[in-house]
Amino acid sequence: MTSDDATKAESRRIIEDLEHKLAESVTQQAATSDILRVISQSPTDVRPVFDAIVLNAVRLFRCDLAFFLRRHGNTFSQAALVGSDGSHIPLDPAALPIDPEINFPSRTIVSRKNLHLPDWSAIDLPEHERRIHETYGINSSLFLPLLLRGGECFGLLALASKRPRIFGKGEISLAESFRDQAVIAIENTRLFSEVQAKTRDLSEALQQQTATADVLKIISRSAFDLDTVLETLISTATRLCNCGPKGGQIFRREGDVYRYAASQMNVDPDYLRHEQAAEIKPGRGTLIGRVALSKRTVMIADAWSDPEYEEKEAAQTGNVRAMLGVPLLRDGEPIGAFALARSEPIAFTEREVELVTSFADQAVIAIENARLFHEVQARTRELSKSLDELRAAQDRLIQTEKLASLGQLTAGIAHEIKNPLNFVNNFSALSAELVAEMSDALAKTSLDVARRAELDELAQMLKSNLEKVVQHGKRADSIVKNMLQHSREGSSEHRPVDINTIVDESLNLAYHGARAEKAGFSIAFQRDLDPSVGMADVYPQEITRVLLNVISNGFYAATKRKAEAGEGFKPTLVAATKNLGEKVEIRIRDNGTGISDEVMDKIFNPFFTTKPAGEGTGLGLSMTHDIIVKQHGGRIDVATKPGEFTEFIITLPRGSAVISNTE
Repeated sequence: MTSDDATKAESRRIIEDLEHKLAESVTQQAATSDILRVISQSPTDVRPVFDAIVLNAVRLFRCDLAFFLRRHGNTFSQAALVGSDGSHIPLDPAALPIDPEINFPSRTIVSRKNLHLPDWSAIDLPEHERRIHETYGINSSLFLPLLLRGGECFGLLALASKRPRIFGKGEISLAESFRDQAVIAIENTRLFSEVQAKTRDLSEALQQQTATADVLKIISRSAFDLDTVLETLISTATRLCNCGPKGGQIFRREGDVYRYAASQMNVDPDYLRHEQAAEIKPGRGTLIGRVALSKRTVMIADAWSDPEYEEKEAAQTGNVRAMLGVPLLRDGEPIGAFALARSEPIAFTEREVELVTSFADQAVIAIENARLFHEVQARTRELSKSLDELRAAQDRLIQTEKLASLGQLTAGIAHEIKNPLNFVNNFSALSAELVAEMSDALAKTSLDVARRAELDELAQMLKSNLEKVVQHGKRADSIVKNMLQHSREGSSEHRPVDINTIVDESLNLAYHGARAEKAGFSIAFQRDLDPSVGMADVYPQEITRVLLNVISNGFYAATKRKAEAGEGFKPTLVAATKNLGEKVEIRIRDNGTGISDEVMDKIFNPFFTTKPAGEGTGLGLSMTHDIIVKQHGGRIDVATKPGEFTEFIITLPRGSAVISNTE
């Protein structure tokens, strides 16, 4: 062979070698790209990456087996296994201990270095490798540890051949790149899982914070609407804890038992009624009982199988299984319990327990706010009532003093008027007699007709005038007497009296007085006296005067209507009493002429009367109003319908509002 031929042959050999290396490089690049593609498509699962690596390893290294072994604490097991034909071989589920004395993979895991065994026939095989040799005919292997960040060995990549074989530096370097790809996939999966877990945690935290903010907003808007606040807490907790339709409940402590307070549940109606009617005592037989007994959070994994839970039938009716109970604590003592339930025996997480605990604290604050608000309101009402009573007492005291002063003044004026009035009345009557005598004397004298007629007319006019003077003098005398009666002090002592007795006595007294004053007087009585009306602390003499005034007015109105209606009308007066607890009520109703709206506005004014001159002074109802309202702190109302009836309604306190004249 010439030198030129030798040169050409060497050139061809070099070119073929370069082409072979280029082809291998392209194949390796393609395999690496394939593995990277699988890694990018499987961020949450390393299994597809392991499969892609062992498939490419078998093809590129012309191995009889390529597989991954995955570490689990102190053991390892197969993770992916491919034969020389590229087919997946079923994995052996058995886990082997990490012990360098009994298997080769353990030596790699412990040393965290590559283990290259080119000829198994030249070494003493452990039992595990002897079994692989007998099963698969393996005679050489290369083990590469999967080292994670920090030096932890996750497992290993193994290449095995049936013939003794030395893996070259290039092959080992390529295998290490495949091993590194697996490590990258493992790290990616771990990081992705951590990011997902962190994202879930952040999402849950954000959701819980948002829900808590919403709950606090509702609490601030409905601070004193306890039912709304409790129902909001329950509905939010059940939604965030994925309780579904089983929902939750809040129980309030009342003495030694716990009773239903609020719920958000979509369960069997019988189960809900059972919960609402329950009176739960501390004990191990129920969820709330356990919370009350321990004063701590209680979780029941499955109410159907819990040996101490006594309400299994009710739980099965309501399809309630997993339960969570959190105490509502105030100063370390339970005032209630927050309960959640699920239809599946799925335990509540630590985060869910923390959430419900925070909601339980919110429930305690809401309950306390509502309690304090109601206490403040009640105290405010008491103080307002006391203030009103004090002001009323002060007003009555002032009025009593004014009445006493006015009474003294009125009495003095009345006494001063009475003497000249008596002279007017007496001399008017005497003058009328003298006019009569003068007429008799003139009748005996001889006068012409015109003169006699003129004198008779003058005498008659003088007589008529004197009669009017007498009539008005009598009315003035009656007014003076009433003024003296109105102004004089009543009994200096108030005392308890039987209301029914004083009403009945006043009826009889007024009736007999009317019969004595007017012959033939007749009226029908109806008594409707409440037997339970009992006693009231009053001025008996003054109340009797009030009743006599009102009853007498009723007699007058009923009699007047009879005079207008004729014999077919039956005058009637009804007296009724009623027990109003701290007050008593007296009603006097007549079927007389009634009172017009125009007159109603004036009936309690002093000296106002609708009776003819000489029949009324206009002071009776004025005295009645002062005695009831100003002296006794009561009230007097009038119901009427012109032409049909009038009813006086007197309401008296049983005694606390009575003002003594000696105070």
